[in-house]
Amino acid sequence: MSANTPGHSRGLKKTHKATIAGVAALGAAALTLSLVPGNGSTETEPQALAGTQQVAWAYDAQSPQAKALAASVTEQQATVGLKAQQAAEAEAKAAAAAKAQAAAKAKAAAAAKAKAQAQAKAKAEAQARAKAAVKKRAATKTAASRAAVRTPVFANNLDGWIREALFIMDKHNIPGTYHGLHKNIMRESSGNPRAINNWDINAINGVPSKGLLQVIYPTFKAYHVPGTKFDQYDPVANIVAAANYAADRYGSIDNVNSAY
Repeated sequence: MSANTPGHSRGLKKTHKATIAGVAALGAAALTLSLVPGNGSTETEPQALAGTQQVAWAYDAQSPQAKALAASVTEQQATVGLKAQQAAEAEAKAAAAAKAQAAAKAKAAAAAKAKAQAQAKAKAEAQARAKAAVKKRAATKTAASRAAVRTPVFANNLDGWIREALFIMDKHNIPGTYHGLHKNIMRESSGNPRAINNWDINAINGVPSKGLLQVIYPTFKAYHVPGTKFDQYDPVANIVAAANYAADRYGSIDNVNSAY
């Protein structure tokens, strides 16, 4: 159908919109009048009609009242939206705080557990060290007791003196053999622990050679081994000191084949 056909309009004008709004408002007013008691005066009809016209006029989108209403609705929506946003932010903040608190609690629990484990480990290690120390002391004591029990008794003669000297030399890592000691003793003193040289240069200098291996006092003093008597004439002390000196100067008493 043509848009220019009589009886049809190309669009609704402002007056038409107002008319439609007025009809709607009139219907609302009629509903209001229908609620008035039956003994109500008919004189109110013109007032109702006038109110209807005012309502129709109020719904004009360009009227100040409509604009104010729209602004009020927009403000209310903005307020509601802001409150919703604030509530969401508060909820998110509370959730974050709860999460942080839970994480801190978990971290504290882990730290406490690690500390307890470290303390338990340190305690166990200390107990293990204490047990090991007790065991070591007991073993040392037992070894000392066995060594004391197994310490041989040496004869009080040249053979016994040499063997006792070798026993002490072994404890102090002083090299030497029975043969090396015996040959040098026989050459120096013929096995006499009281032998003394009163005619050589040492005797002239006031420090005569004495004992089985003819040791002078300064040498005996310098190479004396603790645990033996501090006496040049003592056979065992004399042998051990001489062997200690020979080891320092010649590598071993076994390497000595003449006056030394």
